[in-house]
Amino acid sequence: MTKEQELIDRLIDLAFAEDIGDGDHTTLSCIPETAMGKSKLLIKEPGILAGIEVAKEVFRRFDPTMKVTVYMEDGTEVKPGDVPMVVEGKVQSLLQTERLMLNIMQRMSGIATMTHKYAERLKGTHTKVLDTRKTTPGMRILEKMAVKIGGGANHRIGLFDMILLKDNHVDFAGGIDKAITRAKEYCKAKGKNLKIEIEVRNLDELQQVLDLGGVDRIMFDNFTPELTKKAVEMVGGRYETESSGGITFDTLRDYAECGVDFISVGALTHSVRGLDMSFKAC
Repeated sequence: MTKEQELIDRLIDLAFAEDIGDGDHTTLSCIPETAMGKSKLLIKEPGILAGIEVAKEVFRRFDPTMKVTVYMEDGTEVKPGDVPMVVEGKVQSLLQTERLMLNIMQRMSGIATMTHKYAERLKGTHTKVLDTRKTTPGMRILEKMAVKIGGGANHRIGLFDMILLKDNHVDFAGGIDKAITRAKEYCKAKGKNLKIEIEVRNLDELQQVLDLGGVDRIMFDNFTPELTKKAVEMVGGRYETESSGGITFDTLRDYAECGVDFISVGALTHSVRGLDMSFKAC
């Protein structure tokens, strides 16, 4: 089992535990165990569909006898009235899985829709929009999956798969040179092949990084577009570049046109609204 699948399985188990507890007494009290039925996923606003594959896993883990028929795959542009999937099986199972499936699909589709909007804004440039670690606790793997479905790219998944030396790391380490040197020594000592990225707050810090080297990517934190253009020129293609901090949809294109490789946007995951959809008997 992959790490990704393990996290998804644990999330589904926890979600069922918090929602159903010792039983869905509403359903169990009024729906016979033998009753069979069919429900459809109904889209109620335009957007990008995401979470179909995870929804199938929710149904499978709860009741393997449920039959899922998929008409629209993840990444499809949907509109009100669309029916991406129909599920058949025990009515008790349909009712008990409804909310978890919708919570996941609405959240993921909202993120994919937002990401698609940002990715479209960057068309014609070589810049990619990145997510961040500003995610819902426990749902990070799903939210980052949704970013990719929407046309964005993933930054690091967590603290374990990349070294990102931010301002606090630099300050506590005693400066840029010490932070980079220690990071490289740590990777060598631990046998870790991790990319190293460092955040800079001004052009002086950028010059220090360029003088020392030893990194893979440089992040320009809270730079203006004018400073970003200058910073990209200073780097001269020697390292990957990333803009971060205070960048909005309206200013996104301005930063991309400075030539940065990536722009990280926390808003893709931390404040997105779910896409409206419902699960109705049919």
